[in-house]
Amino acid sequence: MRFRQVHLDFHTSGLIPNIGRKFSKSQFQDMLKLGHVDSITIFAKCHHGYAYFPSETIPKHPGLSFDLLAAQIEAAHEIDVKVPIYLSVGLDEHLAWEHPEWLMRNEEDKTNWVDSFMKPGYHQFCLNTPYLDLMLEQIQEVVRKYDGDGIFLDIVGERKCYCPTCLKQMLNDGMDPKDPEQVKANGQRIYAHYTKRVREAIDEIKPGHPVFHNEGHVHQGRFELARMNSHLELESLPTGGWGYDHFPLSARYVQQSGMDFLGMTGKFHTFWGEFGGYKHPNALRYEAALSIANGARCSIGDQLHPEGLMDHATYSLIGKAYQEVEQKEAWCADTINHADVALFTVEAARIQQDSGSMFSGRIDMGAVRMLLEGNILFNVVDLESDWSEYKVVILPDSILMTEPILKKVESYLAGGGKLLASGRSGLNPEGTKSMLPLGIEDLGENPYKPDYFYPDFEMSNCEPASYIMYSQGRRIALTDGIELGRREDPYFNREAFQFSSHQHTPTSGEYGGPGMVETKHSIYIAWNVFEDYATKGSLVLKEMVLYALARLLGEKQSIVTSLPAQGVTTIQHQAREKRYVHHLLYASPVKRGERVEIIEDIVPLYEVKAEVRLPVEVKHVYLAPQMEAVPFEKTAHGISYIVPKLDCHQMVVLDYKN
Repeated sequence: MRFRQVHLDFHTSGLIPNIGRKFSKSQFQDMLKLGHVDSITIFAKCHHGYAYFPSETIPKHPGLSFDLLAAQIEAAHEIDVKVPIYLSVGLDEHLAWEHPEWLMRNEEDKTNWVDSFMKPGYHQFCLNTPYLDLMLEQIQEVVRKYDGDGIFLDIVGERKCYCPTCLKQMLNDGMDPKDPEQVKANGQRIYAHYTKRVREAIDEIKPGHPVFHNEGHVHQGRFELARMNSHLELESLPTGGWGYDHFPLSARYVQQSGMDFLGMTGKFHTFWGEFGGYKHPNALRYEAALSIANGARCSIGDQLHPEGLMDHATYSLIGKAYQEVEQKEAWCADTINHADVALFTVEAARIQQDSGSMFSGRIDMGAVRMLLEGNILFNVVDLESDWSEYKVVILPDSILMTEPILKKVESYLAGGGKLLASGRSGLNPEGTKSMLPLGIEDLGENPYKPDYFYPDFEMSNCEPASYIMYSQGRRIALTDGIELGRREDPYFNREAFQFSSHQHTPTSGEYGGPGMVETKHSIYIAWNVFEDYATKGSLVLKEMVLYALARLLGEKQSIVTSLPAQGVTTIQHQAREKRYVHHLLYASPVKRGERVEIIEDIVPLYEVKAEVRLPVEVKHVYLAPQMEAVPFEKTAHGISYIVPKLDCHQMVVLDYKN
């Protein structure tokens, strides 16, 4: 897999004429060179249902007079640029008008993406209908006719469908369409059948040819879905609804699989299909650097103008980011993330939660945000993962102890592991009894909300005080744990006939039981602190969690750095090269308009301190790609050094070769 990909969308209405009229091989090649692009995904079939080549199975776009797909492949291959080929699977608007009976339906018999034909937008097909056979013919035609470098299949995944075909199948198989779980199970088997048929169809022609099925998110706790692909492309446009926390969350899960993967962002100011929208160059610089710092290759989304002329401004913009990536690739290939902490997400535990971002819930996003801001080296794990290598496992807010989860946690603790748990985590599935040795007895939900926490420990940026806890808390009693801070209840809850001041009632100052408890192998916090941080961002929440992690990790914490909270740090291990690569990133996204996060100015940092503790003896330290030596000192547990300047992204190579 190449490092510098462009995903060239080309969803083009049949009402637009002169398709590809201005396409020029030399101009296409010049833009790829300007953008430092080494792979570009191009279109065989778009969401509108049109082919961009003379097809026997797909109607050719009415405004196209030549084989645009072949021309693009020839132009790219001539300059050694790879060309995966795109086909829209879930959407085919031309065919939707001919076979509406093949479309997905909800319980109210409405279509999706849009629920009627009187609204602009696409309608999604059910892959349990004869559409699947037609789609397989389309895929095979492209694979047979063209020398592409892979197949990208879009708008697919496990779906709940109530179309007549699915309802009839479920009834014939003794399933109950009124049971949402059985409808979900039917969607799972439909998707598994689809991916199996696609693999077989491609292998008939080109065995092992790369294929990726895009759903927009890799589901944690369901890695069997990821394995249906030859590689992974993590769609994660920060300004398009995913936010800047989503990609690190996904990458920290995916990299452990050993599968090749890339991070897909976009050049757009907002979302796909935005003509005339451009990010600031610093945003793409940062987003590309974020990919390689997390072990991924890069992909940047663009959309080709209907007349086929590549946009100079776009490839100048992309080139600013990819020129830097090109210089750094040697230190970013075949890496393994070095992590101290494992985050067992609510998603991986298969617990439903309200979404606070496009694809992940508030609890998980709050946890990832804290870990990133605290410069904690972490991975995201599920029940398939090997937990034994991690010094601490985090169970955030809502991890109830179903039998498989309880067995996993008990095995981890028996091996000497340590836990950080919060909120309802550790309770039985009914939420009535603590099942883990956290030094507490659970007494149920605290009837007061919000309430207060008074820490018995010093925090870096918080003075001793009673701090508001907005999220739901648990009442607990000590068993064999040590109290690290107490709960204080308000005088009363805010209600119609009893309230005080503008928001909530102040603390009564009276002892309400423990709020944070430590044992030799765990720390428990009695509130949903991760969900609270995602929604409120209160500093004390992060201070509580980072203090707990520092206590649990002790001298085993792999890195301590002065990098500010807006920074991101990872350590990637290149075992074959016998080196670790310390990545430091810094940028400050700001919100503009309605929920659009923007990176514009990148302020350089100077004299960033780092102490690194690794299981090897480091022999040489230098900056990459600058190849400048960095002085370092040995400490009691590792080495320390100072990064002289950080401008968006800097790599520090820790070489342990003799």
